[in-house]
Amino acid sequence: MTEPGDDRLRPAGLPLAEFDAAEQAMVVPHPPRTSEPFPAHAVLCFFHEVLADLESSGRGRRIGAFSREVGGHPIYLIDTPAGPVAAFHPGVGAPLAAHHLETAISAGGRAFVACGGAGAVQPGLALGHVVVPTAALRDEGTSYHYLPAARLVATDPVVVAALVDLLVRRGIPHTAAMTWTTDGLFRETRERIERRRAEGCVTVEMETAALAAVARFRGVPFGQYLYAGDDVSGVSWDHRRWTRSQARTVLFELSLEAVTLLT
Repeated sequence: MTEPGDDRLRPAGLPLAEFDAAEQAMVVPHPPRTSEPFPAHAVLCFFHEVLADLESSGRGRRIGAFSREVGGHPIYLIDTPAGPVAAFHPGVGAPLAAHHLETAISAGGRAFVACGGAGAVQPGLALGHVVVPTAALRDEGTSYHYLPAARLVATDPVVVAALVDLLVRRGIPHTAAMTWTTDGLFRETRERIERRRAEGCVTVEMETAALAAVARFRGVPFGQYLYAGDDVSGVSWDHRRWTRSQARTVLFELSLEAVTLLT
């Protein structure tokens, strides 16, 4: 790993390399309006249908929403045996997901677990296989505004251990490994995929590096459960009907439990 910084990644004139550690910025996040206090624990869920079922089943109640300018995603409150947990969709892509996490932190969120799908970079990664990211390769732009330039951002090892321990106790097969975060969904070329796989990435997605960077900068614990969805490891893309995987419900339930283990 090349954390926390790598001079080789600082060519002259590259704005992303000009990290500014100042905590105070011109524009600051503001909490969304909610009918009840935002709880300390929250799940960032990338599964629309799982969140919709919370409301239709009455298991979760809507207590507010984020700004319409960033999608107006509802915020749900779920009463769990370990206390209340918020759940919301953070939006697709690093900038939008980071925006939602920043806003949730400003509202009082103090521990976060995300659950989402990812493309399989490693051959043989079965549809629905659970992956806990131990680090993210930073092939996006958002994370560079929160951490010095480096090739990777490691996720919190204490949080990773807690998420993995829960999987072990539930008897769920899993892999703890590196993921590749990219802004270029339609630029995942064969050569780039092979390079990322050679570096140890098993999945590709669009948010992990940014979410991990924001969490570290703000000093809050963050972890993530991914599941192997579509497959980009072969000679052609295989969709695998990944958005219908039962892993989505399983990951959400695991995330609800896991986040309450974090302090």
